[in-house]
Amino acid sequence: MTAYRAFVMGRHDQPIGVIQMDCIDDESAISCAERLVDRHDVELWQLDRPVARFDARSGLVRRK
Repeated sequence: MTAYRAFVMGRHDQPIGVIQMDCIDDESAISCAERLVDRHDVELWQLDRPVARFDARSGLVRRK
C-alpha cells in the first residue's frame, strides 16, 4: 500500500483539511479522493508528488 494525502482546499487555495489514505495505486487513490469532493476542491498527493486536483464547481479532474 502507498500513502496518499487528500487536501481539502479552502479560499485562496489554502488547505483546510487533510485526509490520509493508503491505496494500491494512483487510480485507486483518485477514486477514493473523488468521493471527498463536495463544496471544496481537493488535491491528491503521494508524498511530494501531485497526483490530481478535483474541481468542486465544474466536476473536472486534472491529473498532474
